[in-house]
Amino acid sequence: MAKQVVQERGISIKLACEAFQVSETCYRYQPKRKAENEVIADWLTRLTGNRRNWGFGLCYLYLRNVRGYPWNHKRVYRIDKKLELNLRIKPKKRLCREKPEALSVPEGINEVWSLDFMHDQLTDRRAFRLLNIIDDFNREALGIEADFSLPAERLIRALEQIISWRGKPKVIRCDNGPENVSGAVQT
Repeated sequence: MAKQVVQERGISIKLACEAFQVSETCYRYQPKRKAENEVIADWLTRLTGNRRNWGFGLCYLYLRNVRGYPWNHKRVYRIDKKLELNLRIKPKKRLCREKPEALSVPEGINEVWSLDFMHDQLTDRRAFRLLNIIDDFNREALGIEADFSLPAERLIRALEQIISWRGKPKVIRCDNGPENVSGAVQT
């Protein structure tokens, strides 16, 4: 309407824009040519067709720096989105893991012992840990150690105490916790 008033009535652009509450930049805006958009689309399809692993960033840098085209990155990105040339994200390859062996059922007492740690918190937010030693044959709790800290030396002392009272087991089963992996426990 502002353009029509300027052409028909001969009013200044500034006055027409103020009357219709339109900014002068909006009045003077000229849309980009469609032909340029088609050229951009053609370049993008050619680049992604030849180089499958090129995304928007590499295509834009090639057009801007190597070919010297003055196109804005927002414009090239908009056309890239319309063409749906986004790189397909490859799914992560999952490792094939073998199924673990089924746990053997012990035939008698002192064949297999299990060690495990548990933890909890007191009302004053101090954490404490429990060491449980269990005979797998009859599910008997051989020992429970509770303290705020249970280092590997404490684990060894508890095991030696139970072995002196109960005898040595054939196998001790445990997880890979930091206390169980330490060099002192392994020897």
